[in-house]
Amino acid sequence: MDNYVLGVDFGTDSVRAILVNAQNGKTAGSEVFAYPRWKNGTYCDPSKNQFRQHPKDHLEGLAFTVSSVIKNSGIPKGNIKGICVDTTGSSPLPVDRNGRPLALSDQFTDNPDAQMILWKDHTAVAEAEEINQLARTWGGVDFTKFEGGIYSSEWFWAKILYIIRKDQEVAAAAYSWMEHCDYLTFELTGGKDLKEFKRSRCAAGHKALWHESWGGLPDDRFLESLDPRLATLKNQLYKDTFTSDIPAGLLSGEWAEKLGLEPGITVAVGTFDAHAGAIGGEVSEGTLVKVMGTSTCDIMVSSPDSLKGKTVKGICGQVDGSVLPGKIGLEAGQSGFGDVLAWFIQLIQKPVMETLSETSLSPDSLAEIRQILEEELILNLSKQAAQIPPGHSSVLAIDWINGRRTPDANQNLKGALSGLDMGTDAARIYKALVESICYGSKRIIERFREEGVQIDQVIGLGGVAKKSTLVMQTMADVLNMPIKVARSEQAPALGAAIYAATAAGIHDNVSEAILKMGNGFDQIYQPKPEHVEIYQRKYQEYLNLGGFIESNTSTSD
Repeated sequence: MDNYVLGVDFGTDSVRAILVNAQNGKTAGSEVFAYPRWKNGTYCDPSKNQFRQHPKDHLEGLAFTVSSVIKNSGIPKGNIKGICVDTTGSSPLPVDRNGRPLALSDQFTDNPDAQMILWKDHTAVAEAEEINQLARTWGGVDFTKFEGGIYSSEWFWAKILYIIRKDQEVAAAAYSWMEHCDYLTFELTGGKDLKEFKRSRCAAGHKALWHESWGGLPDDRFLESLDPRLATLKNQLYKDTFTSDIPAGLLSGEWAEKLGLEPGITVAVGTFDAHAGAIGGEVSEGTLVKVMGTSTCDIMVSSPDSLKGKTVKGICGQVDGSVLPGKIGLEAGQSGFGDVLAWFIQLIQKPVMETLSETSLSPDSLAEIRQILEEELILNLSKQAAQIPPGHSSVLAIDWINGRRTPDANQNLKGALSGLDMGTDAARIYKALVESICYGSKRIIERFREEGVQIDQVIGLGGVAKKSTLVMQTMADVLNMPIKVARSEQAPALGAAIYAATAAGIHDNVSEAILKMGNGFDQIYQPKPEHVEIYQRKYQEYLNLGGFIESNTSTSD
């Protein structure tokens, strides 16, 4: 009888679970759950770049999606051998001595500082800059050198430093902090001992300044210089880290009952969504896998010999085994991608709905209008934008609405529009925003190449890659490269399932599992020669405008 494994992908807005045949990679069932508290904007304040999520959203989503998949698939639970979760990151969560989130206690349940600090939360800009300044001046090793040389406000230590300085109650109650992927894996295994738990190499190496060359996490003296409480926290974290092809533990009886599974099946070490997506996208050397959603993560793998000890400047880290065991995982990305387009849609839609809500329209009519706008507005704008030939609009956009992740992280930067005139309409602005996110992607590829990393092909996956012909064709034209789109609708969840199959011993290694379980590709976008030269010229205009903004405008909050 065939063996099956589960991949559970926790994204920004929702969680999705898939049940996969470990012999051939076919999906036997899937389910999605939208986070209710997150959807309502609870604990968030976009004006302050504050984005927090309650762990109940994730626990409820985990129970619902997996149990639904098992129930609806008809697959005997005895045939299901493993599970792996991937999550957003860096998204740390304060926990007590037993690994229980503070937010699950009555005292902290409504305190935003006790929630998970989502990857896109940029409240810790000042703390990130403090870490960068200290790393360059303290007299010891530069702990940012394997993080591209710049530590970001999106990452582990900066976020924790911000919270413990701001909220003394949370600082006093938090025994430790866990990345999202680690916490959920700890939960599934019924974890009790934080010190013995196997933490994710992916999360630690790319976001927490962990590296084997300096024995794990940064030196106590370095952390004490930032805040003595960070040095104390370090002793309550971890020294060793683990790749996702090995078991973190076994599924607990409590969670087996909630999920409809057999207790004792393998739970793989957790990972980040983009890294699992790269596995689901069949990553290999020379391939850039673009995971395109609200943001992007651009993932590559290289052999240690090909890098020859070189550190790649301005990216989000290079970590041995973080993607494919035995290879160096390289991560870059954009802080805003689909989010940039969603911002513009909301900019148009919100005042319309607010105006209509003050009329005599019935609640049912308002709900119908809202649904039509949510489903059709972006499709209509995309259709109109596609009819505007490249170079026929003077509008130019800079995509830093959510700051810049790479190259050279700077979350203080803001987006911009130029070239507006009385003929500028919504479709032209929308097209300029689409072009801007593609220019941002090109800049990342240029940085990799400048640093000697070879890129032979680009693979796209995620919601934008599957749904937006406009974005994908523009991307191919701007990059002047073909882009293959992964066939799987849920590539990160598939990647997590591939890790689970390896950890459960069904396959000997991840590369073998990819060969057996990969879903291949269903579309290739080819660059249009007549567009390439136009976009190369506009790309130079994008670089010039971006350089002016970065050099001549205030970036303070």
